[in-house]
Amino acid sequence: MRNPLSEKAVGLKPSGIRKFFDIVSEMEDAISLGVGEPDFDTPWHIRDEGIYSLEKGRTFYTSNAGLKELKIEIVNYLKRKLGVSYDYNGEVLVTVGGSEAIDIALRAMINPGEEVLIPQPSYVSYEPCAVLADAVPVIINLKAENEFRLTAQELRDAITDKTKALILPFPNNPTGAIMEREDLEAIAEVIREKDIFVISDEIYSELTYKGDHVSIVNIPGMQERTVLINGFSKSYAMTGWRLGYACGPKAILEQMTKIHQFAIMCAPTTSQYAAVEALKNGDGDVKEMREAYNQRRRYLMHAFRQMGLECFEPYGAFYVFPCIKEFGMTSEEFATRFLEEEKVAAVPGTAFGDSGEGFLRISYAYSLENLKIAIGRLEHFIKKLREEQKK
Repeated sequence: MRNPLSEKAVGLKPSGIRKFFDIVSEMEDAISLGVGEPDFDTPWHIRDEGIYSLEKGRTFYTSNAGLKELKIEIVNYLKRKLGVSYDYNGEVLVTVGGSEAIDIALRAMINPGEEVLIPQPSYVSYEPCAVLADAVPVIINLKAENEFRLTAQELRDAITDKTKALILPFPNNPTGAIMEREDLEAIAEVIREKDIFVISDEIYSELTYKGDHVSIVNIPGMQERTVLINGFSKSYAMTGWRLGYACGPKAILEQMTKIHQFAIMCAPTTSQYAAVEALKNGDGDVKEMREAYNQRRRYLMHAFRQMGLECFEPYGAFYVFPCIKEFGMTSEEFATRFLEEEKVAAVPGTAFGDSGEGFLRISYAYSLENLKIAIGRLEHFIKKLREEQKK
């Protein structure tokens, strides 16, 4: 029988995150710190708007690019938060989560053989989506000594004549790193000089703990070179609603919308009505959740200092990325033993690229009570490992 499978699809590695999640789901008394999903319920007034839309029979397709009301609110939100202006009619596309936006942005922009720069450690979907778009992924290995920020020199060194675009993943999953204005200004200079484009994934933009989030589109000359991607999953605890959006130059968004039209048709109607409410009246909810995450972040950093575990201080998203190199194990070995011996799941840093070796991603999108239990187990585990090393 002829092989029915695509070599490209077969060659993709499965997500390193799901492996540990699947194991912990079958383990009694286990605590998972592995999945990047808010532990908050979607705020009630947002859920209520979704329910109301169903009661009113709003169950039909929207336009391919999304509800007009939602696109207008997205434009208003970005004007309010970033001070940038987009035309809702042509420069905004509502997608099925931010993940779809990443996928179709690459497919709309990249010709076969062109290079896409991907800083790592970073979200697991970037490299596979680039491969599926027939791009050549070029990895930029970020460094702990730079707090996992992308530097202008690292960017310059990675650019070739075939480079088409840079994926900019900040605030970062898994490291929690952020880019500040001066960082963005330095890399923007290189981007303009080398005439490349940016896909800026800002899904964690509301979860920053060191001043306000700054986007690459805030830097002069960059809005016309950037597809900005965001969504509702992290900020508004709406992961299951599957809703994101992309904003950018009309020429790019037209092609993205065309792909979206053929592959998806439109994002879920109920979710779009709920998202209108989120953008109109959800700032208070976001602030409350951000304050809770920040409390957890500070707790974890204090706990790491107490147990002598090295970890740079992250100021974005809801992850910490402690260094476990002192124990002489790979990240995979450490995470596996931690799960088997202490019944706590964390994700090995290598799930996010080879430069994650020697690190562990711990999500603090969990209750403080669960975090305290898990950290107690981590402290016990580390103490045991250090005693083993002395023998």
